[in-house]
Amino acid sequence: MKQVLQSLSDGMTSVAEVPCPAVRPGHVLIRTSRSLVSAGTERMLVEFGRSGLLDKARQQPDKVRDVLNKVRADGLLTTLDAVKSKLDAPLALGYCNAGRVLEVGPGVEGLEVGDRVVSNGSHAEVVCVPRNLCARIPDEVDDEAAAFTVLASIGLQGIRLAQPTLGECFVVTGLGLIGLVTVQLLRAHGCRVLGVDMDSAKLELARGFGAETVDLSAGEDPVARAQAFSRGQGVDGVIITASTKSNEPVHQAAQMCRKRGRVVLVGVVGLELSRADFYEKELTFQVSCSYGPGRYDPAYEEQGHDYPLGFVRWTEQRNFEAVLDMLATGRLDVRPLISHRFGLDEAPAAYELLTSGAPSLGIVLEYPDEASKPEKRLRARRVRYMQSAPQGPVRLGVIGAGNYASRVLLPALTKAGAQIVTIASSGGVSGSYAARKFGAHETTTDTDAVLADERVNAVVIATRHNSHARLVVRALEAGKHVFVEKPLALTLEELGEIKAALESASRQDVAPLLTVGFNRRMAPHVVRMRALLAPLTGPKCMVMTVNAGAIPPSHWTQDPEVGGGRIIGEGCHFIDLLRHLAGSPIASVEGRCVGRDSGAPVRDDKATITLTFEDGSLGTVHYFANGHKAYPKERVEVFCDGRVLVMDNYRRLEGYGWKGLPRLPAFRQDKGQEAWAAEFVRRITEGEGPLIEIEELLEVSRATIEVGLALRGVPPACDR
Repeated sequence: MKQVLQSLSDGMTSVAEVPCPAVRPGHVLIRTSRSLVSAGTERMLVEFGRSGLLDKARQQPDKVRDVLNKVRADGLLTTLDAVKSKLDAPLALGYCNAGRVLEVGPGVEGLEVGDRVVSNGSHAEVVCVPRNLCARIPDEVDDEAAAFTVLASIGLQGIRLAQPTLGECFVVTGLGLIGLVTVQLLRAHGCRVLGVDMDSAKLELARGFGAETVDLSAGEDPVARAQAFSRGQGVDGVIITASTKSNEPVHQAAQMCRKRGRVVLVGVVGLELSRADFYEKELTFQVSCSYGPGRYDPAYEEQGHDYPLGFVRWTEQRNFEAVLDMLATGRLDVRPLISHRFGLDEAPAAYELLTSGAPSLGIVLEYPDEASKPEKRLRARRVRYMQSAPQGPVRLGVIGAGNYASRVLLPALTKAGAQIVTIASSGGVSGSYAARKFGAHETTTDTDAVLADERVNAVVIATRHNSHARLVVRALEAGKHVFVEKPLALTLEELGEIKAALESASRQDVAPLLTVGFNRRMAPHVVRMRALLAPLTGPKCMVMTVNAGAIPPSHWTQDPEVGGGRIIGEGCHFIDLLRHLAGSPIASVEGRCVGRDSGAPVRDDKATITLTFEDGSLGTVHYFANGHKAYPKERVEVFCDGRVLVMDNYRRLEGYGWKGLPRLPAFRQDKGQEAWAAEFVRRITEGEGPLIEIEELLEVSRATIEVGLALRGVPPACDR
């Protein structure tokens, strides 16, 4: 299938061939018939992509601060690699989609195959969308008009926050698509409306919808007109749908309003507010969030948990339905808003028009119908880029093509000589990008096909954490070597299943290798530390400080069911590193996290973990998410036999008590990713054993799971 993508590095828009996404639980698969280009949001994205690095920095000062902090902590070259990778990844454009249901995922109710629906799906021939972000299209509404639903819901949500009542007078500042829809919806509420813009064509449309207007290009004073419009009392409210860096729209809105009037910001404007403007009239100012309640809430959008209607009357889905009802009755008319229509293959021309300065308003993309593109071709879940498959000794099937896989893991594996047969991703876009970048034979959205592919002899698993154990077991059962990004498993039960699969695989003629991405073992400074510590006979005291950085509670890594929490999901790296430096099995593990006794919600991202080892060594991991970004992320101190080693963020190593050991700096940060990947490839090629002995690998994973569960207050399901 085809999808519209944009590069953030140069702003180029393309129509790419990507595999059809697979339907997921709680989602529906939709064949697109029409989609609407958002003149505001999408133009801003394209213009951002086309700007130079300096202009990009000016537009995102908060991101610049993050980059500078990363430079201080990780070094310039590491930071540049991360920024370049972020900008190189393609962005799927679009969020106003109308089409017909192709497939319904498990757990979806109220929709059937063949239903016409709207969604916030992207500009693609097929989209996979959560049930709560879809709404059925009434028979009276055609697909072209329905494609305006999501965009219109943005205006509707701003109106709901303004709470207009019959007979009130409102100003709409900015008469783009959302502004003109907002005018119509306010009129439907029984309000008098004054529209403000400098485009005469848009002002004429607003007048056609029953509004009075202010023409800024003619020098008209919007504040004076608003006073006259409100019969000298001040307007009841202002809804700002403009896009400008100026603070003037908010300042003018405050001047237009009556005492205790309401100002709602839907667009993007300067926000240097004057206290006097709002103080004297006790004005209310509020920023509207997209389509309505539920937006950006994973429980609502991804997991399908609806808000009770009695408590949240208007969710984003119910806003979609309200807009569709308005379209069905004719109280909302979007036909006059359509200025251009383009076929999907002509999408780059549509975006050229959007950014050219030529007059345009609603740009609709039209998609091939069943006659020109049968469903079977449309739903192909594999795209091939090379005629012949790789024939080398290490032939990879990659499952997961997220940021870490594309930025770090795949470059390291291919540099080591591995060849990629196929890359699987759930949506198709990231897998398609990675396949082209790293010379893969093909890309797919069918994970089962990767595991069954006889050309693949090694599987790389870089998916969300809750799928790791299941995929590891299936790959081992298929006789494949396995490289799984940490963690190995989220529960002790999963760990038991992996152990059983390993025991079964060991009876094969050629036992497959299993390794976890514990690459820090091969960081150059860690290799040197291990060598220096090896001759010492006394127990070691080790302190590892991890400045982990804050992650929002709603992020999937914080979800115990999906990410396992931060200790199981990431802390396993540091438990493994201390186990490696100790060179002795873990005897016990315990932990304590901040907030346990305070009554505040407990998360495992601010914790101290204590490890004791069978040789008497002691290790402590301080994993803290409440530090500053400029402070180095990882620091290890080892005390043993009157000597001290200090490794600072894989960039510096200092020794105290070692004669002739100078301070060892590194030109750039090196966490051992390339060396770890190269060793994995070498051992498969030469038929050697695992990078980490299986018992040690299971031991580290078991200790991590136990302490991770304990920190969350969950007792382990079975004994160690």
